[in-house]
Formats: sequence, structure tokens, C-alpha cells
Amino acid sequence: MLNPSLERKTCIMGVLNVTPDSFSDGGLFVNCDTAIEHARTLISDGARIVDVGGESSRPGAGPTNTDEEQRRVLPVIERLAADNIPASIDTYHADTARRAIALGAGMVNDITALRGDPAMAEVVAEAGCEIVLMHMLGTPQTMQQSPHYEDVVDDICRFFEERIRYATKMGIREDAIWLDPGFGFGKTPAHNLELLRRLAEFKKFGRPILIGTSNKSTIGNVLNLPVEERMEGTAATVAVAIANGADAVRVHDVKRMARVAKMTDAIVRGTFDE
Repeated sequence: MLNPSLERKTCIMGVLNVTPDSFSDGGLFVNCDTAIEHARTLISDGARIVDVGGESSRPGAGPTNTDEEQRRVLPVIERLAADNIPASIDTYHADTARRAIALGAGMVNDITALRGDPAMAEVVAEAGCEIVLMHMLGTPQTMQQSPHYEDVVDDICRFFEERIRYATKMGIREDAIWLDPGFGFGKTPAHNLELLRRLAEFKKFGRPILIGTSNKSTIGNVLNLPVEERMEGTAATVAVAIANGADAVRVHDVKRMARVAKMTDAIVRGTFDE
């Protein structure tokens, strides 16, 4: 089991979207062989785990039929397991998670935090695998329609308290839970920037904190840049997230962000040995 909160260096989660329509890399890795080749590159560049998704969760995206989602992700998960590459399945569908775990996935990354499918908690509990509980306001179709919070961090903390309580009640071990505050999922740019400034407040739960800022629209809004030119902005968010307590970062450009993480770890965690 990965437990990045106990380690002295940031865990890098590499993004592998086998979708035609994801906001940053849609259509690049829909072929299984191409996806596996990219996964190998992610690992060689410094990823500890590859997060495989078959349904876009970009703002406004509609749901994908589970049969189609499984057609996209399951062959990839199976090939990754054969190569001994640690894999996470990015899904909120319990049947997809069940099949992916049977093929070798060791983690479920659920953007709905077990709210999207009533059977998901049972699947995770029975498998004993790790689970990422992510905060999202609404759904991908509705989440950016005037999101509002009394206090974005306090509200998400209350959400995490309730979700952890629910997960453990359903039989999921607390030490298998990761928390993701959901940068970009039902938040304005101001909300997202506040999350980064106050990320350390989520450490009170004693669980690994995962943050996914890679190439997102808040960076584009701040820098007035298209998605393909957001590398430096992503690097800044990764460095700040680690400095403020992130245990893991979910990124597309693993090679460059692993370098950013290594430098930030040397400063923040004292990992540099002369």
C-alpha cells in the first residue's frame, strides 16, 4: 500500500486518460498500445502510480456509458498489471472499479467520493484497496454554474468528515483513504487559489492529501494562456501545494513536475543529501 504521508518525498500520480475528449490529453492515448507506451514513460519519468480514466470529467462533460468506459480502460489496466506498473482506476462506477481491481488496479480514484454509485463503497471495502475521496460540488455538467461556499476550506472539511465517516461505516479502512479537495471541480479561480493557500488545513484528518492542478483553467485564467502553454503555471501550483502539505500530486507532465517536486521536497522536507 502506498502511504505518501509517511514518506519524505512527494508521490507523483501520472494521468493517463484513454478518452477522446478530456480537456488536456483527450484523444492522445485511445489506442491500448499507445496508452501502455505512455504509461511506461510516466513511470520512467518519475510517477509512482498511473491513474487510468475512461470518462472525461472536464466542466460540462456528460456521462459515459459504463460498457464504453470499460472497453477503454480494462485492457489498459490488465496490461499495466502484467508490466507490474501500479495503477489507479479513475471511475465512480462500481462495476468498472470491481473489474479493474480484479485485473490489478490497486486504487480507486472516485471524483464523487462514493456518492456516484451506491455499490462503490462495498466494492472498495471488499477489495481492501485504496480509495481517493474527492470533493466536487454538483456534477461535471453543473459544477461550474456559479459555485458558492460559505468558506471553501471549512465547507470541504465538513464534507471530508462526513465522507470519511460514511466510508469507514461501510467497511473501508481509514488507512486506505486519500483526500482530494477537488481543485477545479465546482470552484471559481478564487476558490481554487484559496485551496492552495490553505491546503495545510486538510492535514488534520491524518490522511494523504492528493491535489490535481495540472493544466487546469484557473491557471489559464491567471496567465491568460491556452491549455498547451500552462506548464509553468502548473509547476507553481505543484510547488505551492507541496509546500503547504500535499503528499501527492496528479499531473500530466510527469518528467517536469517530478523535477519540481524533487526541488520542492529538498526545500520543504530536507531530502537533499550532499
